[in-house]
Amino acid sequence: MSTTIDTTPTTQATGRPTPHWYTRLTGSGGAFVGLAALFVVLSLTTPGFFSSSNLLNVLDQATVLSVIAVGATAVIITGGIDLSVGSVLALSTMVLGWLSHDGGFPMWIAILAALATGALAGLANGLGVTLGKLPPFIATLAMFSIARGLANLITDGRQIIGYPDWFFQLSSNRYIGVLSVTVLVMIVTFAIGGIYLKRRPGGRSLYAIGGGKDVARLAGLKVKKITTMTYVWAGLLAGLGGVILATRLNSSQPSAGTGLELDVIAAVVIGGASLNGGTGRIAGTIAGVFIMGMLRNGLNLLGVSPFLQQIFIGLVIALAVMADVLQRRTK
Repeated sequence: MSTTIDTTPTTQATGRPTPHWYTRLTGSGGAFVGLAALFVVLSLTTPGFFSSSNLLNVLDQATVLSVIAVGATAVIITGGIDLSVGSVLALSTMVLGWLSHDGGFPMWIAILAALATGALAGLANGLGVTLGKLPPFIATLAMFSIARGLANLITDGRQIIGYPDWFFQLSSNRYIGVLSVTVLVMIVTFAIGGIYLKRRPGGRSLYAIGGGKDVARLAGLKVKKITTMTYVWAGLLAGLGGVILATRLNSSQPSAGTGLELDVIAAVVIGGASLNGGTGRIAGTIAGVFIMGMLRNGLNLLGVSPFLQQIFIGLVIALAVMADVLQRRTK
């Protein structure tokens, strides 16, 4: 005999269901409202923001953050965190450059190796969490340092410049006036991530693990295997982000991705995911990514110092987490 559990949110004071509008405003729906409001404000106050060339620039800049944020969403849903994505991106892009330039390998092999590098780094993170029993913060912080060191060691800190024209054109050539290959990759990544989390049993398993690992284990889920593969997925997408960045810059730099992990976490949390796990949607992450992209772009157009931008992004993360805490207390 099966038991159906009512998961409708209720207010603690009355025991009545939480109003639908409140749930929407504190979840991914609220992120889209914030995105629309930010777009209007920047269009009215920032010279050049609403131009077609600048909006395409925002779209292009979002490609790297987007693919990495999809993997980070899955990790955060399980109750984990990945602080290594920026460093793994740098390591992957340096492997790409070294193999194609110094190693003399064809570009397609270098691309596959860059993706494999990201996946292996993710595997190390996952095994550190599941077999090493390390807190996700510590495991990925260690990889943050290791991957950044390896990225610099490959070329002794030197950047690699110049890729084949066809590779650079993956991000520079546009079709239908808007789409480049890298933008298309971003859209496909969002679609696959959204369908997997919402429609596939494996995606639903991530929410179960985030809601309670012991309960998920008792329900028959292979918690260690699923958790490890989630970090592998995040690492693979960080490697993909490194390839995309190389096409955009036409170079590989060991300093690439510095501070990127903060933008990734901010985008996912702004999109409605909870750092406590069990909550998150790709739709919300999309809104969070473009909120971060527009903020960065608007602040640059207004001439705001990069140092002040770091302070501002930190405040945004703090406010997003505070909103999540208040939402949970209300429920």
